[in-house]
Amino acid sequence: MLGATGQIGRAAVRALVEDGWEVTAASRRGGRDERWPAEVRSVAVDRTEEGALATALGGGTDVLVDVVAFDAAHGRQLTGLAERIGSAVVISSAAVYQDAQGRNFDTQDEPDGFPDYPLPVPETLGTVAPGDSSYSTRKVALERELLAAAGRLPATLLRAAAVHGPYSPGPRELWFVKRALDGRPVRILAEGGRSVFHPVHVDNLAELVRLAAAQPGTRVLNAADPQAPSVAEIGAAIDAAMGVSSETVLFDGAPGKDMVGYTPWTTPRPMVCDMAAAERELGYRPVTGYAESLPGTIEYLAAAVAERDWREAFPGLVKYGVDFFDYAAEDAWLAAR
Repeated sequence: MLGATGQIGRAAVRALVEDGWEVTAASRRGGRDERWPAEVRSVAVDRTEEGALATALGGGTDVLVDVVAFDAAHGRQLTGLAERIGSAVVISSAAVYQDAQGRNFDTQDEPDGFPDYPLPVPETLGTVAPGDSSYSTRKVALERELLAAAGRLPATLLRAAAVHGPYSPGPRELWFVKRALDGRPVRILAEGGRSVFHPVHVDNLAELVRLAAAQPGTRVLNAADPQAPSVAEIGAAIDAAMGVSSETVLFDGAPGKDMVGYTPWTTPRPMVCDMAAAERELGYRPVTGYAESLPGTIEYLAAAVAERDWREAFPGLVKYGVDFFDYAAEDAWLAAR
């Protein structure tokens, strides 16, 4: 497995071992997760080094799980080693989709640029054009490379929704968890709290990896939880899991210039993935629901910010360019109402 010590990789290794696979966990530093059994072999592999992946593969592998493939070059790297790989399971992203007007996640900051997706989104919906201009276009380019090599390398591409669970570098749940830890009594939500950005827990994603590894084939499948809760529902579930009671203040429309009411889920239109194909083709059944999965996430997040600033602990949240915990701005907004 490539990317074994990341958020998705840690869970996928455990799922594969439990299913009887002999797993070699590859990462740049060759680290381990403390929950892996001793039989998991850890190796250091930097795929950017010439010949490093080929050397690590040795005589070959039945399945290569690639959690950290991001572009066409990575796709060509895998197909170039097809004779040593029985099949592949590769993580893609639900961010590849575009709506009938060509709107997608790359246009979301433009006026009326957020996509109006069908509900739920099937795998047959069109995608952005492949390229190297953005995360979405690079993921499509990766997919195209692997799909074109179907005769040589069977590959399951899992279009992951908003991944959540322990070890995330950019955990959306922190927006609510930190407020509870700080004793913040109010949560202000734009868009009426109705925003929906379909999540997928790492254990559900790992279950899809496990099923795809056991059933080689060339396919593209969505990867999402059984529920697609609104941001207001997420807040209520986290508060309940943490045993706190807070007031939720809702307002319609987008956040203003002060970004009060903005969360990592905030969108003007919902994004919900159709899981029928995974159920039909792999026999997929989720192993956890959103609310049921929260205690482990909350425990991890609380420990991570106990002695560190949230920006240091979770640089993946910094990319939004927003101070998610600007309580002074929230207080000023409330006072002005």
